[in-house]
Amino acid sequence: MNLSNVVENLFIEDKIDEIIDKREEKEREGEEEYLPIFRYKFSKEIMDILYEFSKIHQYDDRKIFKESWISWIEIHEDIINIEIKRLKQNGCIKDILKKMFVSSRYYFRKKSTVIQEQKKRGSYISVNKNLLISMDNHIIDNIKLQNFKPSTGFTDFCINNTSIIKEQILLLSLQNINDLEYIHNKIKKTYKNRYFTALSNFRKS
Repeated sequence: MNLSNVVENLFIEDKIDEIIDKREEKEREGEEEYLPIFRYKFSKEIMDILYEFSKIHQYDDRKIFKESWISWIEIHEDIINIEIKRLKQNGCIKDILKKMFVSSRYYFRKKSTVIQEQKKRGSYISVNKNLLISMDNHIIDNIKLQNFKPSTGFTDFCINNTSIIKEQILLLSLQNINDLEYIHNKIKKTYKNRYFTALSNFRKS
């Protein structure tokens, strides 16, 4: 998939703006409208990250939401490509990326409990407060840079904060969590979540 072309096409199509205008008009009139049923369901992993993105950008206006969406696609390009390939192999012929956008903008953004009610959560794995503070400081210091992204930001953060990361690994090991891949993903996901929260606040300021 040529992701840049797909993204470009997604935002120049009149149908997207028509959907936006019609739905917002119905919301103002107090009418409730549901998305058409999507026969080929997204995987749970895609559903989770779509929901997470939607809630972070729940109150963004249309322009900022679209800009954030493009960044989100770049960050999650690998998993999106896997999902598109899976759905196409199952016989889906629709524009899957567009469906993700519409679901994120008009479904998950409005439904605060849909994913939470269905999701079976295990015991919560705590993150060290010092790690969160260090992440926030690192993101705030770099967020104004033109090419600053969570992927490169996380790498730089790890290089310059080894002692704090080692402290977090030790705390997790005390909770009987010794899977290094899980720990890495946990810390990386935490950084990305802090990044998107900071980015949303930065754009509102």
